[in-house]
This record gives sequence, structure tokens and C-alpha cells, in this order.
Amino acid sequence: IPSDVWRFYLMYQRPETQDSSFCWADLQLKNNSELLNNLGNFVNRALSFLYNNFGGVVPELDLTEDDKVVIAKVSRQLSHYIGFMDKVRLRDSIRCILNISRIGNQYIQFHKPWELVKGTPAEKARSATIMGLCANVACLASQLIHPFMPETSEALRKQLNVPMFQLGPHFVQLLKAGHQMNKPEPLFKKIDQATVEQLQKRFQGRQAEPAQKIVNGVENHVDIAKAQSSGDASVDVSELTNLVQLQGNKVRELKTAKA
Repeated sequence: IPSDVWRFYLMYQRPETQDSSFCWADLQLKNNSELLNNLGNFVNRALSFLYNNFGGVVPELDLTEDDKVVIAKVSRQLSHYIGFMDKVRLRDSIRCILNISRIGNQYIQFHKPWELVKGTPAEKARSATIMGLCANVACLASQLIHPFMPETSEALRKQLNVPMFQLGPHFVQLLKAGHQMNKPEPLFKKIDQATVEQLQKRFQGRQAEPAQKIVNGVENHVDIAKAQSSGDASVDVSELTNLVQLQGNKVRELKTAKA
């Protein structure tokens, strides 16, 4: 499992206002549903579409009212993200990132650019605007995930062919028309059940050794086997404990007398 996935999960589950616990099944669920199917799916759909249909070149964006609604929704989540990060509310910050990619996935699913690109020149241009806007959302996401998944952030910025940049308070176009992107690659991999079971077995830990028996407030350090092997099978724990106590008392008396 990549270190970024661990970082994401541990910070997503970190105790902030209440206790938290680690669960292998939940790690698998968060990776497969939130990282792979939500964030990773959105980014890969947007960049692969532009790469396969427009040579990876960001098109001119001819925005409609529907597009502006999406921009407003993303801007709202960006504002929440910045506020949560200022308050070190990391789990809520991560939720904002996942909300942004969820908005992007719903936007793609509603407009179906894979159908538009096969239609008239106007419909093809519309598909370019839709996925060009999504590529800009993916570019924003590359910066938002950096505090939590720095390696994934770097990989995504490499695909987008952009350097690190400073976030503004509002979502704006980050990739200008004509910008050339690189070949996209999947950011996350599925964690299957076999992997989870293997990790559970490997890191399940060991049962603690039973505590030593306490007799009359004194720890039982006597090796019964040794006592029996010497031929004195009648010796029991309580008798040996008493002998130890007597010996201790005698030592203290001698020290007191010498003083």
C-alpha cells in the first residue's frame, strides 16, 4: 500500500473531537471508494478524455450558466477547505477535496461529453469546454491534496505539466487555453480482499504473556520445576514465598544491627 494512502487514511480518521480506531476493512473501503472511485476516477476521466480527443491540449472554455454553477460550488468548497486548514480540522479539509471531485464526477455524468464529442462541431466544442473545466478542477485538486498526499500531488502535477502554485481564495481558470498536458496515468490502485487478509495476518500482533502470579503481595519468581528437580517435590509456592520473606527480614535485621 503506498505511503500516501496511509497518510490519507490516518489523517482522515485522526481523532479531533472524539476517539478513533483503525480498521483494515475501513482502510480498504476508503481507498476503493473515496480515492480510487471518486478522486482518482474524476481526474483520470478528465485528463484521459482531453488526451485522447484533443491531444492533451487545454481548449478554449466557452462557459454556460451550468458551468458557472459548478465553478461556484467548487469555490464554496475551496473556501471551506481554507477555513478548515486554518483551524487544523484536517478531516473536514479532506472532505472538501472529496466533495470537489464528487461535484466534478456528477458534472461529467450529467453532460455526457463522450456522446457530445461524436456529434456536431458545436457539440464537440461543448464537450471540450466541459472536460477543459474539469481539467482545471483537477489542477486545483493537485494542490489541495499536497498536505495529505505529497507524492500523489506531484504525480498529478506532472501529468498536468504544472509546477506548485499558490492557492487563491476563489476557484479560477488555472490551465490556460493551449496548455499542453502529459499522458495521464491512474493515481490509485484497488486494494483487494486478499491483500487486506494478508496484512491483517502479518500485523495482527501477539497475545500478551499472562501476568506473574502474586502471592501475599510478593511476585512469584520461584521456578517450581527447579525445586521439584532437586528432589523436594513437596515445596509449594506459598512455602517458598514465606522463606523469601524470612530471608528478607533477616537481611534487614542485620543491616539495622550493623547501623
